[in-house]
Amino acid sequence: MTGVRLLRTPDDRFTDLPGFDHPPLYADIEDPEGGVIRIGYVEAGPPDGPPVLLLHGEPSWSYLYRKMLPVLGAAGLRAIAPDLVGFGRSDKPADVADHTYARHVEWMRVFAFDALDLRDVTLVGQDWGGLIGLRVVAENPDRFAGVVAANTGLPTGDQGMPAVWWAFHDAVQKAQVLDIGRFVQSGCKTHLSDEERAAYDAPFPNEMYKAGPRAMPELVPATPDNPATEANRAAWETLTKLEVPFLCAFSDSDPITEAMGPILRRRMPGAAGREHPTIENAGHFLQEDAGEQLAQEVAHFVRELP
Repeated sequence: MTGVRLLRTPDDRFTDLPGFDHPPLYADIEDPEGGVIRIGYVEAGPPDGPPVLLLHGEPSWSYLYRKMLPVLGAAGLRAIAPDLVGFGRSDKPADVADHTYARHVEWMRVFAFDALDLRDVTLVGQDWGGLIGLRVVAENPDRFAGVVAANTGLPTGDQGMPAVWWAFHDAVQKAQVLDIGRFVQSGCKTHLSDEERAAYDAPFPNEMYKAGPRAMPELVPATPDNPATEANRAAWETLTKLEVPFLCAFSDSDPITEAMGPILRRRMPGAAGREHPTIENAGHFLQEDAGEQLAQEVAHFVRELP
């Protein structure tokens, strides 16, 4: 194929994952650079329920949503959790240079709208799930019924990133072996079992498969000269004029994103006059620490949508 050299994690890496027995689903998407990329995803709830698109971040995958999927499904929602390209069961471009912010936005757009034809969808975005998802909302506002931002933001590089983020950035750059399970654990308040840590490692049989997790920190617009800065500024321009209902559900213990919550609540028109929950006793990966509570907040928000 032209464009991207892809790796695909063997299926046997995903057997017997604790708490995650959803059958894998797949969508083949056309890559604008040429070729076809397979995206893995899982679903819960009725197929005709209001759709909720659950986007994970770095360096996790849809396994992060395992505590939320049953709650959302039981609430009558169609909960859809894809794996970003380079993560989970999705195909993995083998070269770090194949990962750009713009391509990740386009890959998720094609998945959600060309492959699944989602309409009136509510985005739930955490970490990179928000960086990508908020761009998709800004560029396709007519497809969205609501947005839930959870420990995320839309950086442009015009404000500095916190020191704890730079520490993570540098650790990823320097690591000869990227310990995915350890990085996820470091963003949680709860203790992950050995089996759960292994589940986060599962998509990555060896270092060759980790171009996605290695690429993502460098793609964050941490300085104004980043290639994605202009597109993110344009997204802010659009989002701050949109009336789409907007919920901030940030945790109480995430030094990486805590500064973004008040900014989003203040600047997003759809956030005005709304009760924005603080998810307590939860770190950066609040889906892991308090997934059931976050899912209840999402379900309540979606039920109240006009």
